[in-house]
Amino acid sequence: MRALVRFQLPDQSLVELGSGDLIGRIWSAALVLHDPRISEAHAMVSLRGGELWLLALRRRILCDGQARGELRLEAGQRLELAEGYSLWVREVELPEEVLALEAPGLGRVALASVVSLKVYPTLQLIFGFDPNAPAKLWTTGDDWKLDLDGQITTVQAGDSFVVHGQQIRLVMLKLAGAGQKATRVTGGFDPPLRIVTDFDMVRIYRGEETPVLFNGVSGRLLSELVAMGGSAPWEVVAGEIWKDEPHIPALRRRWDVSLKRLKMKLKDAQLRSDLLRADGQGRVELVLRPDDRVEEVV
Repeated sequence: MRALVRFQLPDQSLVELGSGDLIGRIWSAALVLHDPRISEAHAMVSLRGGELWLLALRRRILCDGQARGELRLEAGQRLELAEGYSLWVREVELPEEVLALEAPGLGRVALASVVSLKVYPTLQLIFGFDPNAPAKLWTTGDDWKLDLDGQITTVQAGDSFVVHGQQIRLVMLKLAGAGQKATRVTGGFDPPLRIVTDFDMVRIYRGEETPVLFNGVSGRLLSELVAMGGSAPWEVVAGEIWKDEPHIPALRRRWDVSLKRLKMKLKDAQLRSDLLRADGQGRVELVLRPDDRVEEVV
């Protein structure tokens, strides 16, 4: 009851990944690769338009010799994540419907292989395992399990449960409507943006106006979001910025303060309101329009 891709690893073993699953060295990745050639958060599987895509988060991925920032997954592909390290796409399964979660303020969201539900400060669906979340959902391959305040049960479409007063329901969702929104959007009357990143310094040019400068943590946050190239879990972005902070609660406090400051700076600079988007599910992204340009100082 979920869209998935089967990768073959260099040791010939197979692993199944679905939408929202990360590949990298970070402990919370669905596919943890203990290899120095692989970044902590290297790539992510994403469901778009009823198809599974692989998004390169830190570096471009070679597919059949061509460097790609993102690619639609198809059986038979050879994906080189780093020099000398490849995965093979053995199978892609796209069912007509997938299991989704329905809740006030979240709408309907297709489940990844592991998700966590938090209710502070608002109801949030996090892709991945959060030990402090009151509710966790995951698939065993044959069915779905719910850990609600330490009580583990098997669940299916039609079941409902309550998390700190919030009613949650499991429903089936048509695959075509289950994907994440694309990072790039159209419309609007603002002039195109030119975003120049240099590690912790970012300049945003809007038409012929004087560029707006972001430095320090705000600049680094913007640089990381540009490098991610799409929607990413907050803890992945924060982990790249504060590598010396091993404690999730402290990392979250740093993240919340820094994200709030960045939003205020963007607002004060009168840059468009949809440039930075946090979806309320623990993910954040830089929303670029087709005419926007991103340049990296090397």
